[in-house]
Amino acid sequence: MRPETLNPLFVDVESLEGVGPKLRKPLEKLGLTRIRDVAYHLPDRFVERRVLANLDEASVGENVIVALTVREHRAPSGRGPFRVLAEDAAGNVCTLTYFGRASYAAKKQLPIGELRWVAGRIDQYGQMLQIVHPEHVSPDSAAPIGQQCEAVYPLSEGLTQGRVGAMAAQALKTLPDLPEWIEPGLIAKTGWPAWRAALSEAHRGMNALARDRLAYDELLANALALMLVRESNRAQRGTPLVGDGALRGRLRLPFALTGAQVRSIAEIEGDLAQAAPMLRLLQGDVGSGKTVVALNAMLIAVEAGAQAALLAPTEILARQHFDTLSRMLQGTGVEIALLTGRDKGRAREAILMGLLDGSIQIVVGTHAIFQDSVAYRNLALVVIDEQHRFGVGQRLMLTRKGRRVPHTLAMTATPIPRTLTLAQYGEMEVSKLDELPPGRQAIDTRVVAVERMDDVAGALARHIATGQQAYWVCPMVNESETEDLAAAESRYAALQARFGDTVALVHGQLRPEIKDAAMERFARGEASLLVATTVIEVGVDVPNATLMVIEQAERFGLAQLHQLRGRVGRGSEKSTCLLLRGAQLSETARQRLALMRETQDGFVLAEEDLKLRGGGELLGTRQSGDTPFRIATLEQITKLLPLAHDDARLLIERDGGLAGPRGEAARLLLYLFERDWGVQLLRSG
Repeated sequence: MRPETLNPLFVDVESLEGVGPKLRKPLEKLGLTRIRDVAYHLPDRFVERRVLANLDEASVGENVIVALTVREHRAPSGRGPFRVLAEDAAGNVCTLTYFGRASYAAKKQLPIGELRWVAGRIDQYGQMLQIVHPEHVSPDSAAPIGQQCEAVYPLSEGLTQGRVGAMAAQALKTLPDLPEWIEPGLIAKTGWPAWRAALSEAHRGMNALARDRLAYDELLANALALMLVRESNRAQRGTPLVGDGALRGRLRLPFALTGAQVRSIAEIEGDLAQAAPMLRLLQGDVGSGKTVVALNAMLIAVEAGAQAALLAPTEILARQHFDTLSRMLQGTGVEIALLTGRDKGRAREAILMGLLDGSIQIVVGTHAIFQDSVAYRNLALVVIDEQHRFGVGQRLMLTRKGRRVPHTLAMTATPIPRTLTLAQYGEMEVSKLDELPPGRQAIDTRVVAVERMDDVAGALARHIATGQQAYWVCPMVNESETEDLAAAESRYAALQARFGDTVALVHGQLRPEIKDAAMERFARGEASLLVATTVIEVGVDVPNATLMVIEQAERFGLAQLHQLRGRVGRGSEKSTCLLLRGAQLSETARQRLALMRETQDGFVLAEEDLKLRGGGELLGTRQSGDTPFRIATLEQITKLLPLAHDDARLLIERDGGLAGPRGEAARLLLYLFERDWGVQLLRSG
């Protein structure tokens, strides 16, 4: 149960004055559904304005507040702007300029002969000073002067700065007084304000100490919760798994393991032999051989008389894993099954019975393998692929299917910068595959201007004529009215008109059976060209596909471009990746595409992406801020996360954990940032 003192912060946002059902949708777009969300919706920046006695003191481009007397209204001729001529106390004339419907309100706000206090940006129009669309107009000096430092909040359509500012002011009044959860010595050293004061100050100005304090709170909550998971895990009783090597000895792999694979398998084998359940992350670049490492782990479980399960985030990826593992397991006698949400009737019943009686030793599937109706004889190892798609809470849920807590091996093909590994996977040990298997060829990566689309289509035709296959990736499914993006469906239609039925289409809005059928056509070689969105980013393995075209490549982040490029170069033939770029490139986009040409090391790309975009395209598809945090910036994560990690360890190892006096305050912190699964674990343990 959430502590009662925090309940006012979790009241619905509609409890605020002036907020009704009409605002719910725009507020939800910003993630503002409760009072707490509004309090933590911090301004992006602040407009600083100077109060002037007269316009002689003003500089062009400066934000000012000045008293002006209205002298004349000038109606527009045709579609021009509405202008109001006004003068200051010294007789200097300034034009207040309004476009469109704003001119109607201006006539009422600025009656001729009256004095008004005006706030806005001073510009020059010809020889005349002007303010375009003044931000504040008032007969009383108090209102605009109160806006000398005005917050500018992130908005969505339907919201105004005034409305969000008023909501924030109300939310801040509801803040309770909470005890201090940060280590006293650190508070003294940094000079950070108390929690409530920090939130108030962060809404009033760019107060670096207040912002750092709030970011640190978020980082500490995350670090503490992950540490509680680790401590709870160490206290659990798992099933020690020691294999005799018999099944692993029967594997007939067409390649030798890399040193990184051998090292990672040894680390996992050591963990599995312990009574405490394993919590390990296997990080591997595209094509580094994570599946073989996972298979060795699962065979150790089977050799020890237990079962293993591999969870994939999508059906496409689950089927891919099942096919790959089935081929590798030929001749071993191990029984493997595939279970997804689409399995029905007798086939599903047979799989459920096999899992219950233990005759199925390895199961691969989507989240369906952990539904209540699925029971296991002795599930002792859970492998979770594409780990970043599952939160810590989901990871914990997945491990409740065994007699005892199963060992967990999480895998990700998304390279994670060192800076963020602690933040995302602080409860796990980490193994890293930093070598590619021998024989993997470098992919020829080129950046091509979109104006050369005809040349690219010609090259694609010649490529297909040789019997090889290709991908064409578009950034979205439907045409956008506001952004010049190529849609997968319209690109598919254009390419189908040229190449006929040999073109297939896959995107996330297709029904699963249609999507799978298209993928299977491509995998069997019946389709030469697959037009797709980023749904193919992971899990597609077609060795005959040796050309990747990525349209509007500048719209993707480095990690995603790297993942997509990794879909080719999986066979013995030379592969090529063409990055089609638009005419207008930002400097960041230019650097990003240059890096794609220069290196194919995903870990290097992840580090560079972090520098270029401040934590942008790292763990998903968003363009910025894609970290586990909402408050902390990349700079603050880099600076403060090690401190938060040490503070969390001190709290657990020296200060009595959540049971001590500081622990009681820390418990409030966990609930405040909704990391309370750490508290729940403590209770269940």
